[in-house]
Amino acid sequence: MSHAKGDRRERELVNALDEAGFAVMRAPASGAATDRELPDVLAGDGETFYAIEAKSSAGDPIYLSGEEVEALTYFARNFGAKPRIGVRFDREDWYFFHPADLYVTDGGNYRVKKERSLADGTDFAEFVGDTQKVTLSEVTDDGPDPEIVRVLQAVEQGELSVEEGAAMLE
Repeated sequence: MSHAKGDRRERELVNALDEAGFAVMRAPASGAATDRELPDVLAGDGETFYAIEAKSSAGDPIYLSGEEVEALTYFARNFGAKPRIGVRFDREDWYFFHPADLYVTDGGNYRVKKERSLADGTDFAEFVGDTQKVTLSEVTDDGPDPEIVRVLQAVEQGELSVEEGAAMLE
């Protein structure tokens, strides 16, 4: 990915966070007063503060070096922010991960695949607090109404006609 495209994606994220009500800034990539790596974006809404490393890809997996993730975590801890990896694949929205939730390769680097982002990542709306993700496993299903089951079983066993069962369920 070109630097221009990466810069454009970072500006896009900054603008979206700004529109969502966050105070936000892009950290300077070079010429900083420190040799330490800085996160790409700092954002806060008065209650929650994030240090974000932003990465984008046309569709290939996104890789981060162990040093990048370590620097992000170090900065976030010392700054009082939550470290997040923001990923965006072409024609998709931004998805966010805590560094500990990323896949670690045998070489100590981190990888995010597009499929994993869509399935497990925190989407932008949830990230900024507009929605809350609920997974199927979190939805409780108490099963069918016992009265309906009783009537259907009675119809099935011939104890009631279909018309009688329907009338009872009205």
